[in-house]
Amino acid sequence: MLRRFVYLILVLLAATVVVFMMMHLAPGDPAQAMLGPMARGDALAQLRQQLGLNDPLYIQYLHWLEHTLRGDLGRSIRQQVPVSSLIFSQFKNTAILGSVSFVIAVVGGLALGFLAGLKRGSFFDRIIIVIASSGIAIPSFFLGLVLAYVFGIRLHVLPSNGMYSLQGGGGLLDLIKHLALPAITLAVGPIAVVARMTRSSTLEVLSQDYVRTARAKGLHERAVATRHIFKNALIPIIHLLGLQAGILLSATALVEVVFSWPGIGALMVNSILTRDLPVTQGSVLLIAAVYAIVSVFADFAHMVVDPRVHQS
Repeated sequence: MLRRFVYLILVLLAATVVVFMMMHLAPGDPAQAMLGPMARGDALAQLRQQLGLNDPLYIQYLHWLEHTLRGDLGRSIRQQVPVSSLIFSQFKNTAILGSVSFVIAVVGGLALGFLAGLKRGSFFDRIIIVIASSGIAIPSFFLGLVLAYVFGIRLHVLPSNGMYSLQGGGGLLDLIKHLALPAITLAVGPIAVVARMTRSSTLEVLSQDYVRTARAKGLHERAVATRHIFKNALIPIIHLLGLQAGILLSATALVEVVFSWPGIGALMVNSILTRDLPVTQGSVLLIAAVYAIVSVFADFAHMVVDPRVHQS
């Protein structure tokens, strides 16, 4: 685990380099975006000097990294507020959406995949295979638009934008209603991936000798399924769940834009469009950090659950 955390530090350091270079090599001028297309050359030059954009890239990177290590992500170019307060206030909304989507994905994917594996070749198994393949193939933003149109605009069953109703009291029930469509949209892809992996793992476990031995001893089929099949089929899926948690976090951007969810994904997209470099860098770096941390804890959970895992 110590070695994993050392790798985590190196990954985060590499992420800072990639994020910084991608943002600064992208087309567009932050100073021009701030002052508008009619800005004069001397005003642009003065603003670039104030923002440090005239310095060499490596100087700008080292300056940004130094402040980042101190917890200072800079100030938003457009809103003139600290980036850290801006992204962390939005991140809690993304955490709510991502957590609910992850629970839906885990419960739905494990249940569907496990039952499909137990009923291999049945009509239910074929339906699950078709649903899983469709869930992987359909882009989340397209599915979100379809759900928003059907349930929000045509049927008026669920709200299709925002986090709370403007006329509502902002209670828990109002939040759940607004959370339903984006959470389902975000969870469909991971459900399909987890279901396919769970089905394959279940089929592999079903062919093991200890399963046949348990049945030969006269154990009830439910006990065989829960104690021997499901428990062992879950082992190779744990790491996949950790990866899906990180993917969910990074995939929230388009879903948040579709449903006008006030999270870090929507904030990041808006900052890219307006060339607000400090906000974009801080948002991407936070997502990369969470993704890397989740991957490390997924490795740790795998080692705890599977005693066969040894560190070389």
